[in-house]
Amino acid sequence: MYKRCVTISGDRYLYFYSEEPQEGKAGEERCEPKQTEPRSELRWHPILRQWVINATHRQDRTYKPPAEFCPLCPTQPGAFPTEVPEPDYEIVVFQNRFPALSGTAPRLPGQAPEGSELYAVEPGQGECEVVLYSSQHDGVLWELGLPRIRSLIEVWIDRFEELGARPEVQYVLIFENRGDAVGVTLHHPHGQIYALPFIPPIPERELESAKAHHAAHGRCLFCDVMEEEKKDGRRIVFENDHFTAFVPFFARYPYEVHLMPKRHVETIAGLTAEERQAMAEGMQQVVWRYDSLWNKPMSYMMIMHQAPTDGGAHPYTHFHVEFYPLNRTETKLKHLAGCESGAGTFVTDMAPEEQAEHLQNVKLKEARK
Repeated sequence: MYKRCVTISGDRYLYFYSEEPQEGKAGEERCEPKQTEPRSELRWHPILRQWVINATHRQDRTYKPPAEFCPLCPTQPGAFPTEVPEPDYEIVVFQNRFPALSGTAPRLPGQAPEGSELYAVEPGQGECEVVLYSSQHDGVLWELGLPRIRSLIEVWIDRFEELGARPEVQYVLIFENRGDAVGVTLHHPHGQIYALPFIPPIPERELESAKAHHAAHGRCLFCDVMEEEKKDGRRIVFENDHFTAFVPFFARYPYEVHLMPKRHVETIAGLTAEERQAMAEGMQQVVWRYDSLWNKPMSYMMIMHQAPTDGGAHPYTHFHVEFYPLNRTETKLKHLAGCESGAGTFVTDMAPEEQAEHLQNVKLKEARK
């Protein structure tokens, strides 16, 4: 991948990624983020023992503009300027205009918000990036084609390595929110990356479970889960030489799918060239099946789980991608109500085996010509 950096809005960086060098465009491999004060703060939840991000400036972020005023489309001659100051692009990454985390300046005495021994407060250091999959406003992931998805994986790897190398970053969270049901405010095909100054609660709990499982059995927990799924076979949705996609036995969301490499690898950066191609095929198949189930785009959250970048050793981590759709039927949503949101216990309305059967037997929607 070729990578070129430009500055937007005076102080934010933007990266252009392309398969071929961009003619007439000077490029540089890496932009150094400017030293800025964080615009958000971390507040410690002493009961659950986890950080909450307080980012009040996000209240005024862009909300569902009409397609002709999409800020993620390329800037056309004579038209209003968008976030991308050129008439076309392949893949673009830029610093979020309304970040939940920001700022790389070191914390100075007296600059942190006031807290107490019980209510700890820290500056919201970190980074929030937006990843534009395509210049096409109405594109969807599976229709982009395998070469573009493969390139997207290379971009994710580049961002994981660069952001993870920052001293203040302990976890690089790569994710995508898609659809109104998830609360998406911009419908241009895109994902996000949060470079967090702490390990989030769910990955942290995964690490603890994986470490305990390895201590008890001498094996990787995720490898054992995948082996259990393969033995049963009923919940396998897709498989190639290097990746397996399945509805897990313990699925919490309707049509939840986990896409997992067969080889034990800790991060997306550890995948070989063949595995990256296989991952692209797996991601395309999962989303293609979602959108073919009811012949319309399905709302989902896509989250990548991998080892932290805190400098520690995490050999028990097994990189994988989890998809959380919110539609339990074509017209009914799975709302996370009292039992799920208040108690953390999920109630499912359909057996994972039935969910997997629907995804296995779906007639794949025809791609646009």
